[in-house]
Amino acid sequence: MSLGYTRSMRAVMLEVPEALLEDRRRKGLDKKDEVWAGVLHMVPPAASGHNRIARDLLLVLVRIAKRLDAEVLFETGLFDPEQGLKNFRVPDLVVVDAANLSKRGVEGKATLVVEVLSPNDESRDKLPFYAAMGVREVWLIDPTSRAVEVFTLRGARLALVKARGGAFRSPALGVELETVKGKLQIRDGDQIDLV
Repeated sequence: MSLGYTRSMRAVMLEVPEALLEDRRRKGLDKKDEVWAGVLHMVPPAASGHNRIARDLLLVLVRIAKRLDAEVLFETGLFDPEQGLKNFRVPDLVVVDAANLSKRGVEGKATLVVEVLSPNDESRDKLPFYAAMGVREVWLIDPTSRAVEVFTLRGARLALVKARGGAFRSPALGVELETVKGKLQIRDGDQIDLV
C-alpha cells in the first residue's frame, strides 16, 4: 500500500471511467452496487457466511410471507419511485406486497428489509432512506453471532425495538426473534426455525 491507504478507508471517484463500470458489469461485480442520491456505491461481494445466513433466512421468510400474501426477494433493488435509478439500495432480503413491485424491483414501500452485516458496510447508513421509503421494519443481523437488531417505522424514522426477555417482536411479520446458542430463532406461532 502507498500514500497512507488503509483497507478500511472509503473512496470517492469524481468521474468513474466507463471501462471500470463495464469491467464490473462483465464480471458480475455490479449486482449489489447502489446509487445514493446520484452517487454510485460499489459494494464488494459478500462472504460465504453472509450468503449462508441470507439463504437460510430466505427459506424461512418465504413461508411467513405466504401467510401474509407477500413476496420475498433476494438482493433486489429498492427504489425511490420519484428518482428511480438515481436513488436506490440493494438489501439482502426484502418482504414486499406485490402491488409495490415493478420490473426493476421494489418501488419504495416494503414490509421488511433484512441487511446481513459485513465489516465496514453501510447498512446503518441506509436506515434514513428506508424510513423515507416507508419500509415498515428493518432487521440488521450479525452473521457470526446471529444477534439481531429490529427497527420499526415510527413516524418518519426507524426506531430500535427493545428486546423483552431477550426476544424481539416483529410488528411487521408477527413473529418473535431471539438469538439462542449462536442461532437466530424465529418463532411463527407454533413453528420454530433456527437460522
